[in-house]
Amino acid sequence: MKKIALTLLCLFQLIGLFAENAKYQCDDYNLSLTYNEVITPGEAIFVRMTVSTPKNHKKTKDIEQKATLQMLSDKKVIEYAPFYILQKTKKSNSFEMLAGIPVSLWLTEGNYSLKLIFANSASDVKEFILPSSYKHKIFNEEILELDAKNTAIKTDNSPERAAQIEKLNNILFTTIPEDVYSLKKFITPTESQRYTAWCGDRRTYKYTNGKSSTSLHYGNDYGVPTGTEVHACADGKVVMAENRISTGYSVVIEHLPGLYSLYYHLSEMNVKEGDFVKQSQIIAKSGATGLATGPHLHWEIRLNGAAVCPEFFLNDFTFEEN
Repeated sequence: MKKIALTLLCLFQLIGLFAENAKYQCDDYNLSLTYNEVITPGEAIFVRMTVSTPKNHKKTKDIEQKATLQMLSDKKVIEYAPFYILQKTKKSNSFEMLAGIPVSLWLTEGNYSLKLIFANSASDVKEFILPSSYKHKIFNEEILELDAKNTAIKTDNSPERAAQIEKLNNILFTTIPEDVYSLKKFITPTESQRYTAWCGDRRTYKYTNGKSSTSLHYGNDYGVPTGTEVHACADGKVVMAENRISTGYSVVIEHLPGLYSLYYHLSEMNVKEGDFVKQSQIIAKSGATGLATGPHLHWEIRLNGAAVCPEFFLNDFTFEEN
């Protein structure tokens, strides 16, 4: 593969995101990209790309153009995702594609880079290095002392709980290219601003038997009373709505290929699997079901199976407004 540097066009700031534009031109096609160039632990990188055919270019055959976004540590690929098509019309000489990759909550300072691989045909494959930078992030640490009920849930090794975990993982690691339900920035699922925990918190659980374990917290917790209305953060399809041992009444919504929002510890659910929901629609009410030390709403976002800080998606992360 031939490595080609992109031409940097401009840099401007969004609320919480830096968006960078880049462009590549050749005889057969043009690529115009918008993406957030700052690699931050617990966030994501999204690239929106327009593929166009130059004017007066004679297309001799249909070509299924494909693209992949990669993040590398030195020369090793640590994250990747294929692009999926947003818009494609027979009358137009261009179409749009989008790809997103999560940045690990465990990522430490290092030599990282972003790469776009674009295949115009099986014999025409090019690599583009996207300018990027790394920004360090410090996460909170907390200790949770669990009572007997929560200790039993956290240490539950039953086949039922294992099956529930496997079922959820199978959903979260599923990417269906046609499932484009929303390109708008997300909204928070509740109006409350009382956060009791954040995505990426380093947690130590202390059990009643004197033992302990450590893990990451994968979402943001809102300290709201039982019965508080829970709203869908964006348009999407409900892919899970059931009672689980660890997370109690739980709802999972698919928004884009590989992008899901999760709502845990609910007291009741107002949707079922297969429902299509609109942004701000009431989907449930908060509670304290499953492993919970008190009433709250746990809101989580997963991208390609990995947890990403939900506040990232409150920005125009697909660059729909550009």
